[in-house]
Amino acid sequence: MNHFGLVTEGESDQVVVERILMGYFNDPDLMVTANHPLRDETDKGKATGGWGNLLEYLKSDAFKQTFQTTKYIVVQIDTDKSEEFGVSKPFEGKDINIDLLVHETQAKLIESIGEFFELVKQRLIFAISVHEIECWLLPIYYTDSKSAKTTGCINTLNQALQKKEGFSIHAKEYKYYEKMAKNFLKRKDLDRYSPHNPSLKIFVDKLQYCQIEGI
Repeated sequence: MNHFGLVTEGESDQVVVERILMGYFNDPDLMVTANHPLRDETDKGKATGGWGNLLEYLKSDAFKQTFQTTKYIVVQIDTDKSEEFGVSKPFEGKDINIDLLVHETQAKLIESIGEFFELVKQRLIFAISVHEIECWLLPIYYTDSKSAKTTGCINTLNQALQKKEGFSIHAKEYKYYEKMAKNFLKRKDLDRYSPHNPSLKIFVDKLQYCQIEGI
């Protein structure tokens, strides 16, 4: 049985979440499967990513069937478009209430899952990235207040990437996210980075409740 299955907005989100899981459990061989969207070169032309397709997937039989072969399912979504899927941003601006936004977004995901949620709630982990998963990468490259940013994260990240890595992520190329997210592969590094970004820390803290045999 797979340890974790990933249901995310896109492939770049998958690689970040996957590396966080491997780092948290100190296991590069952790069995992690991408359930949605599928990592399949033949499907590159299909619009399988995005928050709309994710919410539809949570209602599907395919989502239910993943629990037959996977112990835990991680469901990830960004909050940058939260108003579009019915979740307002509480106290937006300098004083955004991240805890409340995470809670309300999680409730929206549960709403899409429907009654099935009660059957699998102990095996579901929600990864709510405020407002983009790129914000979770900022503590790798910044030690000041920028590490906790929730807006403009891609531009802020690119400023550091161009200097330190020699690339930028204007296009979400998988290989670049692999290179950035490798910094999460060691538990000591993940523990150092995660407290600096509130929504990342919320996700990482949830992992303590996962019971993985042999780890």
